[in-house]
Amino acid sequence: MRFLPPPCCLAGRVLVEVERAGEATIAAKIGDILANTANYKQTFESRSQVLSDRWSLPTLTAAGVALPFAGLSGSIAVLLSSLGYNLRIVGPLRMLNFLRLAARGGVLVKKARALEVLPTIDAVVFDKTGTLTLEQPEVWQVHVYADWTADELLRYAAAAESRQSHPIARAIVAAAHAHALTIPQIAEARYEVGYGLKVMLEESTVGIGSERFMALEGVEIPPAVRSLHGTAHAQGHSLVLVSVDGKVAGAIELAPSVRPEARQSIVALHQRGLALYIISGDQEQPTRHLAETLGIEHYFANVLPEDKAALIRQLQADGQRVCFVGDGINDAIALKQADLSVSLRGASTIATDTAQIVRMDASLDQFAGLFDLADAYNANMRTNYVASMVPGMVVIGGVFLLHFGVIASIMLYNLGLVLGVANAMSPLLRLRHEPVSPATSSGISLLEDTAHAPGSADILAAAGGTPAHPGTTV
Repeated sequence: MRFLPPPCCLAGRVLVEVERAGEATIAAKIGDILANTANYKQTFESRSQVLSDRWSLPTLTAAGVALPFAGLSGSIAVLLSSLGYNLRIVGPLRMLNFLRLAARGGVLVKKARALEVLPTIDAVVFDKTGTLTLEQPEVWQVHVYADWTADELLRYAAAAESRQSHPIARAIVAAAHAHALTIPQIAEARYEVGYGLKVMLEESTVGIGSERFMALEGVEIPPAVRSLHGTAHAQGHSLVLVSVDGKVAGAIELAPSVRPEARQSIVALHQRGLALYIISGDQEQPTRHLAETLGIEHYFANVLPEDKAALIRQLQADGQRVCFVGDGINDAIALKQADLSVSLRGASTIATDTAQIVRMDASLDQFAGLFDLADAYNANMRTNYVASMVPGMVVIGGVFLLHFGVIASIMLYNLGLVLGVANAMSPLLRLRHEPVSPATSSGISLLEDTAHAPGSADILAAAGGTPAHPGTTV
């Protein structure tokens, strides 16, 4: 049986109707919204510099007051106390050291301010596809009818999909390879965009696609298949029907490939008392099933791309500080709206450009470790604040009560500077002299052993690997 026209008839004309172009496309509209967002060009000042500037006027005032009581020497000593000025030096040093620690753990922190915001986060919102699930699904089960076996049906389906590159085709072919099946070559093929395809294989006509495709081909759908479709959909699965010579031979049930590291990350985030949400454009049942599988208590289904940012604003209006994790072009506005944004390596360019933090290993592994790193960063910052302020206050008190002079002021200032630098360097010093594990006392749980940790240049170039796919079952 031949269903392709002879080669002499393949010449012709193709008419393409473009409904949207230029500034009317969705991508252009998203870029326009980002460019005009009120806070798009807002930059965060370093907290160290803010604190340092805050004490300039009080120091000048104290120096003026000291002039009639302690003389010129005492007034100069107060000026040299430089309350908070050490923070201008140790603040950037601390920031660079913690950015290096993050890079060793496969994390690119694009804005150091993100480490200050992380401990204040109340809720983490995940976009479903590409973050909690992998792009490629997995073959969950092969349902057969009549005299077919699961291997025979999978072999035919893999042959039909062998020249396709979409995720479902790759999942079916991968399942066939996993079961060591020989995939025959197809002779002829016809494609119905969005519905399915039809091929000639070993003198049989094989069709693979949706129920609508089978209806278009005049293939009768058995009642058992319709019942199976409802059951699979309730579990968040999808069905691909396979017909041979005009009769349904079986169905391949596909399940979303949940990231293998997602469950562990969700548990760790729950332990921190964070509220977790899923935002998905999928239907209610698949989204709810995924939320229940991962133990996530809140979810939003049937969400349009332009509505994601509105949901983030709604959570913020309820008093929550939100971290959004997304990877698609339609996540860019939500990434910009959130108090903190995280994306994964391999995501769309606009997502990684917009996100404040990028996981360079393209996984959620040790995602909660970001919060541990941020806790350590802020604890180090508080210690630096004390090391910078206390010597200066001792100098000012000493000028009025103990007649401190310039020498004492310089010595105490330098003592505070040395303590601040030592504290800012302490994370890297501890890393060099102690084995690093997920349970380090410093709380930086995302660090790897230094013998295996890539350098920052390697990470920026091609760090991390693709997480292993779960086993394929048939």
